[in-house]
Amino acid sequence: MGKRIKVKPGKGQSTVGFFAGLVFCCIGLFIAIPTAGLFGVFWTVIAVIITAVHGINAFTGKTIASHEIMISDDSEFQLAERAERLSPEERLQELQALYDKGLITAAEFQQKRKKIIDSI
Repeated sequence: MGKRIKVKPGKGQSTVGFFAGLVFCCIGLFIAIPTAGLFGVFWTVIAVIITAVHGINAFTGKTIASHEIMISDDSEFQLAERAERLSPEERLQELQALYDKGLITAAEFQQKRKKIIDSI
């Protein structure tokens, strides 16, 4: 299973983004719209949206995530795949080695041992 993490920009980054957005809004209003027409309107609308998002992040208690990261947890899949290649005896030996090294508790050892034996 994967884990979803939302990434939110810091206050400093949002403050800089807000003021840069204001500059782009002014460029849109005074240069892009009069000279480029519909493209200038598009430019200005996008600049206003970006400025608003950065303003919310910088000056309010709310934050809007800039993007989302999905972290996949392949460790369980790799362990299951590896376990399929090993015989039950080899899996029990590995489990015993983990227990002997103190890497798993007695309860975990018994639980996993029972699972391996039940799968035979």
